Amino acid sequence: MPPTETLFLESTTRITKDPIHSFMDFQVWDFPGQIDFFDPTFDFDNIFGELGALIWVLDAQDEYLEALSKLHATIIQIQRNYPMINIEVFIHKVDGLSDDYKIDTQRDIVQRTQDELSDAGFDNVQISYHLTSIYDHSIFEAFSKVIQKLIPQLGTLENLLNVLCSNSGIEKAFLFDVLSKIYIATDSSPVDVQSYEICSDYIDVIVDISEIYGYVHDQDGSAPEACSIIRLQNGMVLYLREINKYLALICLMRKESIEKQGLIEYNVQVFQDALGKVFEMRGS
Repeated sequence: MPPTETLFLESTTRITKDPIHSFMDFQVWDFPGQIDFFDPTFDFDNIFGELGALIWVLDAQDEYLEALSKLHATIIQIQRNYPMINIEVFIHKVDGLSDDYKIDTQRDIVQRTQDELSDAGFDNVQISYHLTSIYDHSIFEAFSKVIQKLIPQLGTLENLLNVLCSNSGIEKAFLFDVLSKIYIATDSSPVDVQSYEICSDYIDVIVDISEIYGYVHDQDGSAPEACSIIRLQNGMVLYLREINKYLALICLMRKESIEKQGLIEYNVQVFQDALGKVFEMRGS
């Protein structure tokens, strides 16, 4: 959905559960801000008992003190009952704000949260803060980091990508969930925002083209994986290889590296085989 169309979405008035079927199946529970799930009529254990991550969204362009107070109460309850839940705070709608204002807002939220939790006897609570907006790729990058924490095999995936990059002359590699544009893993080199954005946009191009010229996978998976190469004006090359119907590998490399395309194709196939074994072990 284009960001401009979100203006016509109605506000959430009740708890909604959206199942996500992809490389890993999970549910997203959407809670409206006005619901008090500490009310005795709500089953706290049923809501938080099997929760992997709590994402709390704060509106950076609005008065957030009341929402922040609810966040503090929620974190305290979670720490008492389910301390293994990952706590993620999205400081949302930062588009249009100056860089200084963004930093000041985040600093204020972090400081207030630390002070409140410290007063309640909870020090060193692990909370991740993300500056997000629907008008750029920051929301996808934030969700990527949330999902990565829920993948037990993340370390193995990163090591496989590191080996692939070092043996193929690849500068940066992402393993993307195609439908959501969330990257579930990347190599250990720092993530450059521009590199992530161009890879994310690349997925949009491929999806649009595949809707016109694509093919349907056979049930036995015998159809060949899609592959695409784009040469950029700055001398870099984008390489995409479909891993399965959910995942795609996107690599950013210099044009000299793609001259050894045979080597890259072989190494990617080895990576794909290893990836299959990793997820087979998870399912067994």
